[in-house]
Amino acid sequence: MKIVSHRKLREFYETKGHADSRIAIEWWYDIVEKAEWKNLSDIKVDFPTTDYVGNQHYVFNIRGNKYRLVVVIKFTISYVYIRFVGTHAEYDKIGCSTI
Repeated sequence: MKIVSHRKLREFYETKGHADSRIAIEWWYDIVEKAEWKNLSDIKVDFPTTDYVGNQHYVFNIRGNKYRLVVVIKFTISYVYIRFVGTHAEYDKIGCSTI
């Protein structure tokens, strides 16, 4: 899968107070970059707790659910678009299927 963009992830874990997310985010990135997902079932092989929230948006739990990552996945072109990365509390304040 092609991930757009790694910079958003890096900016997040380089922000003060989020350094503990770096290893988990980079681990997620490495797995997704090598993946050839065609549907949610394929994603769940790699990330069993992934949720589909509608409108091509998927939510990943990062570092034991301390952080959340919302992406849009375009299976037909193998693209993953980073829409949100933040704490669980920040995630609770967004409309994750519309961001």
